[in-house]
Amino acid sequence: MPDVPPPAPRPRRPVPRAGLLLVCIGLVALVLRTPIVAVAPVLGQLRDELGITAAQAGLLTTVPVLCFAVASPLASVAIRRLGVEFAITATLVGVLAGVLVRSAGGVGAAMAGTVVIGLAITVGNIAVPLLIRRDFPPHRHSAATGLYTAALNIGSTLAALLTAPLAEAAGWRLALAASASAVLAGVVVWWLTAGRRAVVPGAVSRPAPAGRAPAGGRWAAAGLAAGFSGQAFAYYGVTAWLPSLLGDTVGMTVVGAGAASSFFQVFAIAGGLGVPLAARRFSTARVAAAIGVLWLSLPVGLLLAPAQWWAWTALGGVAQGGGITVIFVAIMQLARDNASAGRISAVVQSVGYGFGALAPTVVGAVQARTGSWTAALLVVLAATAAYLLGTTLSVRAIARRGRVR
Repeated sequence: MPDVPPPAPRPRRPVPRAGLLLVCIGLVALVLRTPIVAVAPVLGQLRDELGITAAQAGLLTTVPVLCFAVASPLASVAIRRLGVEFAITATLVGVLAGVLVRSAGGVGAAMAGTVVIGLAITVGNIAVPLLIRRDFPPHRHSAATGLYTAALNIGSTLAALLTAPLAEAAGWRLALAASASAVLAGVVVWWLTAGRRAVVPGAVSRPAPAGRAPAGGRWAAAGLAAGFSGQAFAYYGVTAWLPSLLGDTVGMTVVGAGAASSFFQVFAIAGGLGVPLAARRFSTARVAAAIGVLWLSLPVGLLLAPAQWWAWTALGGVAQGGGITVIFVAIMQLARDNASAGRISAVVQSVGYGFGALAPTVVGAVQARTGSWTAALLVVLAATAAYLLGTTLSVRAIARRGRVR
């Protein structure tokens, strides 16, 4: 009886590129917020060792946001010239370099590393949504963007929870440098996904001119800029002052107020993941309006019933995670192509983060001037109202444009 050759081994099923892309998006999103949020828990140790003032220490958290505002237009131009793949590589390498420089020296190194981190993250803020728009079908834009924004807040939460214990065990330098591990993981997965394109600059292909944009496109973009301004102002204002507010109005200890404010970050994960699920059953305009109402509930609730802070911070957290998801998806729907998406995103983020950078100072100044949190919360209320009106009206206009194309 002739020998029967053994069956050929079944080839391994390749990992779908979409799956790797989702992993990459999650890892890059962790990198885009962790190095910024990690500074706050160790500001005291950092000030004592470097001998800097409170104002100088505050720059370590505000400079990256200023970079988002100032450098977004330049980042958009660079991405169009160099390509999305190379831009994400530049983001990862830039954040890694900035994190190491910030932890390695004195005051000058800390400031220089912070600027490098801010500029690198600015590129990533625009490049990742462009990657989602280009490489995922339209019906998956919302889900991929929700994962992206959820991962942003997971990074913020991990940094807020883990940095202080790491600093107590190993010092603030190693605690701040710990985020480099997420960057290295991102580099490995990104290389597996993008291959040679990750390190070779390649200009984005320029499509043929699409003609004049339908009427109302600029107004829709302006509305998104107004909505994102309200979103960023409320987020950074609440993040900076919520622990102090809870201490003054509810009588919490410093440790308790800091832990309580983590509700605002944790529930943002639910917001980022919940928007795509809600968009399957309801129109995007209704989802945007619902997110706006949740945003309003935070300052209104803290004004009227501060003892129920846990409910208001949870609802506000859902709003801030879902709010940025709605805006990024709306930008994808408004743009004709990836190049225009980059330009619109740059304008919206530049304006929005400009207002966000002002928020801690403005909210703190209003509270100090009046001696009460009432006026400060009214300022936050105005910002959340700007989100509700600007985003909802823009999303409705974009939906109407989509139906008549």
